[in-house]
Amino acid sequence: MAFLHLQTEAGCGLAIGAFPRFRYDARGGGGLATLGRSDGLGWQAVRFDPSLLNIPALNWRSTRVLGLPLPPGLSIAIQPEQLEGQWHPNSGEVQLEFRSRFCFSLAGCYQAPDLIVHTRLHSETAQGQRHHAQGKRIGTDGEALLVGIAQVPRTGDRWFDHFLGLPDEALAFLRCRLILRKTEDGKAEFSPMGQP
Repeated sequence: MAFLHLQTEAGCGLAIGAFPRFRYDARGGGGLATLGRSDGLGWQAVRFDPSLLNIPALNWRSTRVLGLPLPPGLSIAIQPEQLEGQWHPNSGEVQLEFRSRFCFSLAGCYQAPDLIVHTRLHSETAQGQRHHAQGKRIGTDGEALLVGIAQVPRTGDRWFDHFLGLPDEALAFLRCRLILRKTEDGKAEFSPMGQP
C-alpha cells in the first residue's frame, strides 16, 4: 500500500488583496495522504485527512512582512478542512483542492472572524486579476512549490473587512516536500517522488 507524506518547508507565503505579502517559514508541518488507483492517463487520486494535517501558525517567529516580523501577540492559525486532488507521478504535476479557515487573533484581546479560503493549489501557473505566481513540479528530491489564488469574501466584521479590503483576491504559496511511502510485507520505505 502507498501513502504520500507531505512536509511543509520554509519559503511559503500568503498575500491578501493589496496587503503586503506575508513571507512564512512553515517547517515542522505536514500530513499523510492516501493514494487511489491511477487512471488511464497516469493521474492518481490524493486525499489528506484534514484532522491529521498540521500547518504551523503565522506569528512573529515564523512570518515577516516587509522584512519585519509580525508584531508579538498577532497570530494566524490555519485550520485545514480539505486537501485532496490528484498528482501525476511521471511529470511531477500536482493539483489539490485546498479549503481552510485562517483564524486571526491579537494577544487574546481581539478575535477576528475566520477567513474562509478555498483554492486549487497546483504546480503550474496561477493567474488572477491582482496576483500572479509560478509553481514548481515535484523534483527528484521531492520538493515542489504549489500556488493558488482564492476569492476571499467578507467576514461580516466591518473593521476587519475594511482593514484587509475584503472582498478581494488572495494568493497562497506552499513550498513543500512530497515523499512516497510504500508498505510491502510490513516494511516501510520512504523515497522522493520520481525515484523508485
